[in-house]
Amino acid sequence: MSDRQDILIIGGGSIGLNCAYYLLRAGRKVTLIDSGSVADGSSTGNAGHIVPSHIIPLAAPGVIAQTIKWLLRPSTSPFAMQFSFAPDYLQWLLRFVRNCSQGNVDRALSPLKALGELSAQNYAHLIDEEGIVCNYQQKGLLYLYRQVAALRAGCEEAELLRSHGVAATIYDHQELRRLEPAVTDTVVGGILYPGDANLNPGLFLQQLALRVRGLGGEIHEHCPVHQLQGRNRRVCGVVTRCGTFCPEEVILAAGSWSPEVVRGLHLDVPVQPAKGYSITMAAPPDTLRHALLLGEQKIAASPMGDLLRFTGRLELSALDMSVSYWQIQTIMSAARRYLNFPRLPEHITSWAGLRPTTPDGLPIIGRTELYPNLILATGHAMLGISLGPGTGQLVADIACGRKPVLDPGAFAPSRF
Repeated sequence: MSDRQDILIIGGGSIGLNCAYYLLRAGRKVTLIDSGSVADGSSTGNAGHIVPSHIIPLAAPGVIAQTIKWLLRPSTSPFAMQFSFAPDYLQWLLRFVRNCSQGNVDRALSPLKALGELSAQNYAHLIDEEGIVCNYQQKGLLYLYRQVAALRAGCEEAELLRSHGVAATIYDHQELRRLEPAVTDTVVGGILYPGDANLNPGLFLQQLALRVRGLGGEIHEHCPVHQLQGRNRRVCGVVTRCGTFCPEEVILAAGSWSPEVVRGLHLDVPVQPAKGYSITMAAPPDTLRHALLLGEQKIAASPMGDLLRFTGRLELSALDMSVSYWQIQTIMSAARRYLNFPRLPEHITSWAGLRPTTPDGLPIIGRTELYPNLILATGHAMLGISLGPGTGQLVADIACGRKPVLDPGAFAPSRF
């Protein structure tokens, strides 16, 4: 397979499929490859939250101190990390520590808000226009807190977000019980971000893949990349198990595997995998009315039609997809402290996936300087689903030479 393609997308998750969709709508010819199955991997078992309110980056003031506290109580902590002396890992950690500053937050707020709002708008249009059925609901994201100090910190964050145009409503315990009857007596208050939404990510991506094929996109599954060949400041060949592709342009949307894919090109793509877990079960009779975030434990609870999913943990780790059943039990034990279901059904599936994290908490989107025909679209961390359609439209603008729908400067690969 050495005939020349127009655009080759590496990665068939949320980012890759959205890039394919918007490029096809722009009239480009698209081939997409994935090492496994499309609409699978880290994009399917996640919380499915669409959160334009989530504009504070992972690297922020206070994160290092909080991380140390969490590491000292691993049995109840929402965070863990594997220690490694690998140079890439150590360099990533040093960069992350340097970025845990107010300056980084100030730089990130507006770009993340613009990309998040674009994605939320695109979701509503895309789901309606394409007739995608995926348990989409826009009832907001409701944060719950069991500790007064945590609620106070949440209210301070809500005030910061309000100053940037994000709507937020604060509720006391009694108001919360009327809003979400499953809340336990130990929850002292909560905050609703009404502009947020949620969906079943697996259903959405499966149907988006069908739309990509229907628009003429070519998809090759179980087609891992062996090597990117570079010559004269161009990626001229992509060697895979399916053969060698010779595209005009390459879009790298391989999530946590992105650094491995480009290793031979000597590019700086500082992405580290952070494992998360989810448990999906049949929804109880009186299931949740809203998507939730259980504040202190950083656990997401997501109603998905006849399913209910809990998602949690952030483990800086290697490319390891194994499921820790101890962590699954930890998530469920923590969830029961916030939610009072008389009898939770047995879980249907347990899942682990890797979120691609960057040292400054912003995704990497844009052309590389060393190889201008290589566009990166990776590093979205926990926001791969949330930022998918916005990233897809932005990448299509960049690839087609159009004026970008928003300023991509903050996401440029050249910042590293």
